[in-house]
Amino acid sequence: MTSAANLLREVGHRPWPVPNRAWIMVQVWRDLLFAHWSVPHAAIQRLVPEQLTLDTFDGQAWVSITPFHMSLRLRGLPPLPGMLDLPELNCRTYVTVENKPGIYFFSLDIANYAAVFGARAFYHLPYFHAHMEIEKQGDSFSYFSCRGRVSWRATYAPVSAARKAAPGSLDYFLAERYCLYTVWHGRTYRGEIHHVPWPLQDTAATIDENTVAAAAGIQLPHAPRAVSFARELKVLIWTLERIG
Repeated sequence: MTSAANLLREVGHRPWPVPNRAWIMVQVWRDLLFAHWSVPHAAIQRLVPEQLTLDTFDGQAWVSITPFHMSLRLRGLPPLPGMLDLPELNCRTYVTVENKPGIYFFSLDIANYAAVFGARAFYHLPYFHAHMEIEKQGDSFSYFSCRGRVSWRATYAPVSAARKAAPGSLDYFLAERYCLYTVWHGRTYRGEIHHVPWPLQDTAATIDENTVAAAAGIQLPHAPRAVSFARELKVLIWTLERIG
């Protein structure tokens, strides 16, 4: 896999430069499903902090649910116990601040209490502990997550070769984002990330249970408008930066 030093040399695709300070964490995201729904702007705007500007494509806001599993380690340290294969599922929308488009999370479910504590304490993100199961058969993945009444059950498999999203396309709008935003005690923070362009694949997906967005107050159509798959992506992560 590409080293962090080599990853930092591949920056021509980025919409702005990488931060001029040291990254603190590396994560590797694997077997990720992007499931995207278009939603009326007004239905999402009320759920996003006023400090953030809702980003739209074709006049619509977008909500995505992304199940995957990952490994993580802090810079200069070996992976901590339990951090080599963590299931995670997040529900998010798309926002922009100071001409830097990014992601705003409604919820992030993960099957590790320490990860919940760390993400809430240091990144002020709405992480929750959930019971999660991933089963792989060939190229097909069955993914289950349950947090009380919040549940997700889906089966998905890639059906094409990997490709990069074309600038200006819906895939590019949804995938090629290099920061997250969070608002904590009225203050706005940006968390920068870096990775190579997403290796996206067309995907066949069946979603049998989905109350994740509803738990955040969002009613989604039954079927997503777009889905895609990514086999693996290495990501560098920086500490939060206060911007407002």
